[in-house]
This record gives sequence, structure tokens and C-alpha cells, in this order.
Amino acid sequence: MSKRCDYCNKGPMFGNNVSHANNKTRRRFDPNLQSVRALINGAVRRVKVCTRCIKAGKVVKAA
Repeated sequence: MSKRCDYCNKGPMFGNNVSHANNKTRRRFDPNLQSVRALINGAVRRVKVCTRCIKAGKVVKAA
């Protein structure tokens, strides 16, 4: 299962967990994806979309 937004193609970013002792281990920052029923070319499809695209109105939700 890919962690990519179907509209803006936003994917996971990578960084470090930093402990109090300043030890660093790699970690992932995943985008906040929601499964949404959306109108695409007049048809209703279920797509995975990040919340930023939903708030910006890039996705037309199906009723």
C-alpha cells in the first residue's frame, strides 16, 4: 500500500528520532491520508487524499 496522495503526490519524508542522550535513529513522517469517495470525471471513486488537498478544496466529495 503506497503512502502517496492521489492528487498532489505527497509521500513520506524521512528524519531522525533524537533521544535525550542525542542518539539518532531514522524514522518516517507519513502524510495524513484519508480514504475519500470523490467525483473523478463524473464517476465516484475511492481515493487516498492528504488532508491538505481536502481542506484546499481540490477534491470534490461524492454525496
